[in-house]
Amino acid sequence: MKLGVFLVLFGQQSLEQALDTAKAAGVQAVELGTGGYPGTAHVNAAAIVNDEAAINRIRSAVESRGLTISALSCHGNPLHPDKSAAKKDHEDFVATVLLAEKLGVDTVITFSGCPGESPNSKYPSWVTCPWPPDFLTVLEWQWNEVAIPYWKEQSAFCRQHGVKVAIESHPGFLVYNTETALRLRREAGDNIGVNFDPSHLFWQGMDPIECVKALGDSIYHVHAKDTKIDARNTALNGVLDTKHYGDILNRSFVFRTVGYGHDDEFWKDFVSVLRTIGYDGVISIEHEDGLMSVNEGFTKAAGFLNGLILKESAGEMWWA
Repeated sequence: MKLGVFLVLFGQQSLEQALDTAKAAGVQAVELGTGGYPGTAHVNAAAIVNDEAAINRIRSAVESRGLTISALSCHGNPLHPDKSAAKKDHEDFVATVLLAEKLGVDTVITFSGCPGESPNSKYPSWVTCPWPPDFLTVLEWQWNEVAIPYWKEQSAFCRQHGVKVAIESHPGFLVYNTETALRLRREAGDNIGVNFDPSHLFWQGMDPIECVKALGDSIYHVHAKDTKIDARNTALNGVLDTKHYGDILNRSFVFRTVGYGHDDEFWKDFVSVLRTIGYDGVISIEHEDGLMSVNEGFTKAAGFLNGLILKESAGEMWWA
């Protein structure tokens, strides 16, 4: 297992500077943002997919530092009811798949997307409960008429180019938990799996350890980000919280650097259970901690996780 970082954390640096920052912290792999919500700070897939010189520059910059690319990420909403928004995210996804093939990267990360409530919608509509019954009508239409046909087509496209899709379960999109992740995989294709990010599961009341066991070999990539639940705010308002992420004092939950939401016992178990299901890929640090700078959060996370991964590796060698 390797430690990685979602390199968009260092979007203010050049690609080469960002790679140096990652290398200095003991990171072995990088996840590159190529479009969608993460943006294109270092790599704009749509702009360079046919530019061999630019592609070779990326490959050389990474390999010359002894690093690897764990995945290309274009988290977006290709199912958006606004056709122009959906088209942009879809085009970013297609370009990212083609770029991944040229770079020899086998995993592309994105969201499942979320349609509106009908063909006439302007904004996405995330259904969170089964009543009134209109909601179930909406949900059936979203899955059967929009999401499944789209992802079946993308599954076939990705298979042609030797690429797997790692869908990140995220509230606000059709795939937001274990059940919906497995449904999309079952309905659309077994080269559609999961980018496992425990931070979004914590605040929904899920147990990431049990989720890992249930998802098994559908986990293609892993994010390392923690969540701190505020007991009082949650007791008063529950976990469906629309307050700004910057309103830390009053929110029911906030994202934290690993180890600042859950103790090292959880993270030890997390790394261990990933090994038990056969995952030997990258754990990629993502930073959205409003109480720490990017450098502080990243450095703390890298030191913390490097220790756990090295211990697990030593244990693996002993058992072998």
